[in-house]
Amino acid sequence: MGNIHETAIVDAGATIGEGTRIWHWVHVSGGAVVGAKCSLGQNVYVGNRVKIGNNVKIQNNVSVYDNVTIEDDVFCGPSMVFTNVYNPRSAISRKDEYRDTLVRQGATLGANCTIVCGVVIGEFAFIGAGALVRQDVRPYALIVGVPGKQIGWMSQFGEKIPLPVNGSGTYTCPHLGTKYKLEGESLLVIS
Repeated sequence: MGNIHETAIVDAGATIGEGTRIWHWVHVSGGAVVGAKCSLGQNVYVGNRVKIGNNVKIQNNVSVYDNVTIEDDVFCGPSMVFTNVYNPRSAISRKDEYRDTLVRQGATLGANCTIVCGVVIGEFAFIGAGALVRQDVRPYALIVGVPGKQIGWMSQFGEKIPLPVNGSGTYTCPHLGTKYKLEGESLLVIS
């Protein structure tokens, strides 16, 4: 089991991977699965029907509600928001209407962004601080604004890709050597 601060509550039945750090005033519910080498910052809440992959960093004040799945290497910025009911009302129970949200490997969810339930955030997508995401996001897409709009592409290294380059539609990351190609509405890794 990981390193759990004395003020944190990890309910019986929760699965916590090796090397995971759980900081002050975190609550992990009994059905949650949290992978290895994760970091759950101060005041994080993790629901029962939540799966979190390996090497995920969830910054302070984030609630990961039921029906959210986060794959490996995802970054959730401070105070970003997940939802799980599309049209909540206090007087009407809608627990049987939860919508699934999937955050694919390597994605970044910036500080104070909001992810409306029922969407898929593609691999290595980058959601800017304060953005509102109401629909699926393509892999490597850079999304900003309210409502969120795609304004470009991001590399696996986390830098904006200047496409097209020399009219070829390809780009090689100077940090990782990964080569990308723009094909229609998609950015593909070609090496």
